[in-house]
Amino acid sequence: MVSRTFDIPEFCQREHPREDIFASKKNGKWRKISTIQYLDLSRMAGIGFLSLGLQKGDMVATVCSTNIPEWNFIDIALARGGIIHVPVYPTISEESFEYIFSQSGVKYIFVSDQKVYNRIKPVLGNLPNLQGVYSFRKIKGLPTWMSIIHLGRKNKLKLIKKIEKSEQSIQEKDPATLIYTSGTTGKPKGVMLSHRNLVSNLITASRIHPLKYKDRVLSFLPLSHVYERTSNYQFQVSGACLYYAEDITSIMKNLIEIKPHGFTAVPRVLEKIRSYYLNQGAQLKGIQRYIFSASKKLANQYPSNHNQDILFLLRKAILNILVFKKIQMALGGKIKFIGCGGARLSPRVEKFFWTAGLPVYQGYGLTETSPLVSLNQKESRHIGSVGPLIPGVDVKISEEREILVKGPNVMMAYYEEAELTREVIDDQGWFHTGDLGNLGKNNFLFIHGRKKELFKTSYGKYIAPQVIESRFRESELISQLMVVGEGEKFAGALVLPNFDFLFKWLKSIHRIHLKDRQKLIQLPQVRTLVENEINEINESLDSGEQIKNFQMVIQDWTILSGEFSPSLKLRRKYILKKYENLVKAIYQA
Repeated sequence: MVSRTFDIPEFCQREHPREDIFASKKNGKWRKISTIQYLDLSRMAGIGFLSLGLQKGDMVATVCSTNIPEWNFIDIALARGGIIHVPVYPTISEESFEYIFSQSGVKYIFVSDQKVYNRIKPVLGNLPNLQGVYSFRKIKGLPTWMSIIHLGRKNKLKLIKKIEKSEQSIQEKDPATLIYTSGTTGKPKGVMLSHRNLVSNLITASRIHPLKYKDRVLSFLPLSHVYERTSNYQFQVSGACLYYAEDITSIMKNLIEIKPHGFTAVPRVLEKIRSYYLNQGAQLKGIQRYIFSASKKLANQYPSNHNQDILFLLRKAILNILVFKKIQMALGGKIKFIGCGGARLSPRVEKFFWTAGLPVYQGYGLTETSPLVSLNQKESRHIGSVGPLIPGVDVKISEEREILVKGPNVMMAYYEEAELTREVIDDQGWFHTGDLGNLGKNNFLFIHGRKKELFKTSYGKYIAPQVIESRFRESELISQLMVVGEGEKFAGALVLPNFDFLFKWLKSIHRIHLKDRQKLIQLPQVRTLVENEINEINESLDSGEQIKNFQMVIQDWTILSGEFSPSLKLRRKYILKKYENLVKAIYQA
């Protein structure tokens, strides 16, 4: 039975040994790792860390630009020695790198490649506790992770008893990892999670998701994010094979190559997939355009309770042959599970995937809850919800409509932040999530936005921007949108249009050939088109939530340019400051 994270390799080898628990691409070919190799390499690395003099409670960081099997060997090896793993996003600022490495006092850092090493290199001289840096890929002047394995093999006979004693001494309540939440403002907070936190979550999740032994999973979300990390664990326990995508740009190619049975994603990934197919459909003509429009209309009519009548099923079967099968094949043709979390998924996007025969199971959680709190399941699901509560986890809704959580998944504490910990975990042990929501029939949980992101207009109307933004991102014309208007008379928005769609639209409808984004948003035809789309969507919103005026922006919003946190949440204060003049223009008009 798995009770600590380092029990996973033994469990996999004992319960479902296989030749391909992990796979990654090297020199154009998929390289597979067996369960016995996983077990051996994580043991040898564990002895290697003891050989370096690392002790229980020490901290070691990993910074990886892509997911790789080697990350697992180091992760499990650290756990065997009671050493705390500190996984860090590669895209954070130099200031955040220094703060995380300094506060945690990491003794060693593992980097994936030269690019990541170049990013952390400027801060290394400011870390008094740091004893060395290792790489997963060859970097001139750095030892590789294999030197830890060699050290372990060299000292195996001398330290085998010590590592076994270490493993026996580690309890479920002991800390396993320190994960820093990027947040959207201020310094990162270090979330200390125990073995019990992680294992309770991964065991529950592995029992309720539909992926089983010998199924294939494509992994591309960062393993430094607790959502992908816990999914990574649960897929191993279920006996699935984890294929790691080459990089973020190769996802679609890798999906076709390996034909996975499932993957986990954030809403933005699913929105992009839907937007791509809507863009393609908009270019069709004649009968093909009519068929595509029929498929889009059908998707919007998908029943929220999943109870499809005979007429709906008949129409879906016909359109599956004509349209949806192509979408399924573009994702490999074998998908039976898409896990989605990290932010609110629009019901219209969710309906699109279910109609297309691509089951999306939306869940909810936070880093502080390891992460899962609720999850839609094969036998218990509802569009627009984040599913029923998972077994063992309790939720109650406060008078302010805040979601409070209690269970074995709730974090130990914020690292070296006792006062901050007391602010979020009350005397009864309830963790205050900061999210607003309600519990519906059969304990289905519904999310209404972040408590801190609520703002009030000058008329006293409270606005929950996340819900409104997800509604507008359903549009094929809009790539991103951020609602503004705190203290103003009405809600406005900064809009990043879907430029690919608009360039094609101008060319096909108005015979205007443009490549300049700035010139495009100044065209009256474009302003009218976007304005009409916003007005149409406004009709589905309460009057106080409707977007009364907007300004368009031309630069893409990304993690590196600062508009998104590493977990793909809008950094609202940053965006408001960056586009201060445009926001003023919204209310001067």
